[in-house]
Amino acid sequence: MSRLSRWGPPVNDRRTDLGTITWVQQTSGWLSPAERRSLLWPLARAHARNTIGRFSTAVRLNSGRHAYIPALRLVPPNTVLTRAAEDLARNVMPSALVNHSHRTYTFGRALGELEDVDVDDELLFAAAMLHDTGLIKPTGDADFTLTSARIARDVAEQVGLSTTASTTIQTAITLHHSPGVTLSAGPVAYLLSAGAGLDVVGLRSWELPADTLTDAVNAYPRENFKRVFATAFAQEAARVPQGRTNVLHRYGAFTAAIRFAPFSS
Repeated sequence: MSRLSRWGPPVNDRRTDLGTITWVQQTSGWLSPAERRSLLWPLARAHARNTIGRFSTAVRLNSGRHAYIPALRLVPPNTVLTRAAEDLARNVMPSALVNHSHRTYTFGRALGELEDVDVDDELLFAAAMLHDTGLIKPTGDADFTLTSARIARDVAEQVGLSTTASTTIQTAITLHHSPGVTLSAGPVAYLLSAGAGLDVVGLRSWELPADTLTDAVNAYPRENFKRVFATAFAQEAARVPQGRTNVLHRYGAFTAAIRFAPFSS
């Protein structure tokens, strides 16, 4: 199939937002040249923000030193949906990725607490538990988030979740590794992306209290997460050369960013 046909219609005819579940379903996550370029500026901003924030931590001026988040506010809800999502994640993924999913929820929820973001904790937890399930034994040439979203859809159908809630989870999952996800994408997508970015590369880690970071890692150990995730992401970038993962890998110095995240492993 030619690149033109693989990319689908011209960019001006793509009436869905890049990274949403509808966009990934239509494109398999393959970026057009214009879409690829559109990711470079938010990626550069994220790098600059990370550099400045990490420097503030090094000189002990980070805002997280003065923040307080009650631990009880970060306890995930216990519902039919959250139990089903966690059970599936544990059945599909190695413990390093399951623990990453738990930390993603904790960090995303903590950032939301600091910003007073009103989020559906149940949907955020389900999205966090399932967002990387597609990284395991991927097939075909579609972005891994498409598989993750399909798994989330199946879980949602299993527990009788509404179509709207299911779509919210799926779009949060397909959006989570796009650079520069904002609150305009919805609270679940915004906090899922923020939590994952913090755990993977340390983005915004300086905003959280040290106790919040330490407690999350103690509760859900990293288990050589950096090595496991860097390997999986490099494989994904090679498998989908026109996808967002390849943009992060090629232009985002992603392997180095993972290595220098403020966690021991």
